[in-house]
Amino acid sequence: MSIDITHIRKEFPILHQEVNGYPLVYLDSAATTQKPQIVINAIEHYYKFLNANIHRGAHYLANLSTVKYEDSREKVRAFLNAEKSEEIIFTSGTTDGINLVAQTWGRQNIQAGDEIVLSMLEHHSNIVPWQMLAEEKGAVIRVIPIHESGEWDLTQIDTIISAKTKMVAVNHVSNALGTINQIDLVIARADAIGAKVLIDGAQSVAHFPVDVQSLNCDFYVFSAHKIYGATGTGVLYGKSQLLEAMPPWRGGGEMIKSVSFEKTTYNELPFKFEAGTPNIEGVIALGEAIDFVSRLDWNNMQAHDMTLLNAATSELMMIDGLRIFGTAANKVGVLSFLVDGIHPYDVGTLLDKQGVAVRTGHHCTEPLWNHFGVSGSVRASFGVYTTLDDIDRFVNALKKSIQLLR
Repeated sequence: MSIDITHIRKEFPILHQEVNGYPLVYLDSAATTQKPQIVINAIEHYYKFLNANIHRGAHYLANLSTVKYEDSREKVRAFLNAEKSEEIIFTSGTTDGINLVAQTWGRQNIQAGDEIVLSMLEHHSNIVPWQMLAEEKGAVIRVIPIHESGEWDLTQIDTIISAKTKMVAVNHVSNALGTINQIDLVIARADAIGAKVLIDGAQSVAHFPVDVQSLNCDFYVFSAHKIYGATGTGVLYGKSQLLEAMPPWRGGGEMIKSVSFEKTTYNELPFKFEAGTPNIEGVIALGEAIDFVSRLDWNNMQAHDMTLLNAATSELMMIDGLRIFGTAANKVGVLSFLVDGIHPYDVGTLLDKQGVAVRTGHHCTEPLWNHFGVSGSVRASFGVYTTLDDIDRFVNALKKSIQLLR
């Protein structure tokens, strides 16, 4: 069976419009996915019929909002196959989750001379928080290198992840190249020497199923807006024994049991890490986004992704002077490329004039592009709503743009 792409596209109202007189072709899903009507409805319904603060109210609306909010926590738990719902912490996004771990577990456990292992493929959000911690503590950042294909070079992994390593923080899928990384090998190596592992799952959760118990990672983070949910909402999964031992990061309401001027007693999990009024409607909408994805067949979704990627790659490889970055054997639907002698922004601008939305620049992975000796790329990235017709229109618009720019 294949996915019913026509039916799926009907669920995304934003796709049915024109941009500059052309039907919209949206190829920027790695930056943010579009939202199905079920997610939009959930946000509207919250403000129309549920709007009340959660956990602390004794009235009908507060109770109903709390139930909906906690229902989403259980949906996320099941989606990631976490053992317990209290292992699911709601955040403002992937960046927030990484910073939370760096500023709590990291400040508590990283000392001078300890090593933090990242990879060449990391998003700035999984570099800068660890750099800040390393500078504060006198720790050392080590980097897993890559092959020219955009895959990790693990030939020296036993020396990169060593007895000095305390944290390994790497992404599951590269946002810039689409590479699906061999995190199982890295997790096994880290576990063997007692290091903890944080996985940035921002780009993985919309492309294939994730089982945190099977992976045996210590932390896993992702953003709702990467999986057809709302912005400003994210998830941090952490093993309960680690979360229990970690100090709170932000102080305020909700994360306390009792407060006096002499002493504050902190709340239990997961509330210890959820200070203040959260993005309630975003969390409820995330539950609906997970329902949307869960109704689709992962095997069919992955096959569709590969069909799009293979079609687009074949077409782009035939364009004279075009170089594709990231040729890993295992990828998701992301294509980054440059055309000789043409600035990526110029390509992106002319594509936009023809209704095709792509991303240009360094994609918050500046060290990666420095490694390749360029300043960035044009990136086309696909979602569950992307069609082969979208790929055809993108390729034709690209050829026309190159012709105009040369």
